[in-house]
Parts: sequence; structure tokens; C-alpha cells
Amino acid sequence: MSDVEPRRKPVKAKKQWELRLYISGQTARALTAFENLRKICEEHLAGEYTIEVIDVMKNPQLARGDQIIAVPTLVRKLPQPVRKILGDLSNTEKVLIGLDLRRR
Repeated sequence: MSDVEPRRKPVKAKKQWELRLYISGQTARALTAFENLRKICEEHLAGEYTIEVIDVMKNPQLARGDQIIAVPTLVRKLPQPVRKILGDLSNTEKVLIGLDLRRR
């Protein structure tokens, strides 16, 4: 028997992404933005993200807190720094750059 302890590989913590999508009602544009965001997250952040959808008509105080002036708007809360992307998120390249998942 050996008194040598087995080496453990350090476990790298996964980066957790917290995203907020601000919309105004169940409009076609809001649904498109959500679907585009979901596809991007599944492809690039699988298992490492949460999406909170906030209707500014029902929760205007949250919109004020994040200084939302137009919808749909995506807010990346985590990882820091906070980032905002306006529109229906149909331009995947722009969204990836905005989320800092791809360099310019």
C-alpha cells in the first residue's frame, strides 16, 4: 500500500450565462427574437445559460432598472460586463460579437 494520494485534476467551473430578453407582448418580432436567441444559445452555450423573458408591459420596473429604451432588447447580465443587443437577433454574427462569443 502506498501513502501517495491520487492526483485530482482541477475542475474548471463552467461559465454561467444569464440573459434577459425584453419584449413587449407576444408579437411576431418578440417570438422571432426569442427563437433566434434560443438557437444561438443551444449552438454556442449549450447547458451554460438561462434566459429570462420580460414583458415590459407587465414589468416596467425591470425595464427601467436595466435602462431599456427599445424592444426587443437582449441584456447579458452574466458574465460581466453587462452588454445589450437591440433587435430581433436575426443577425447571428452580430449577436455572437455582441455577446463576446466571437471577436470582431
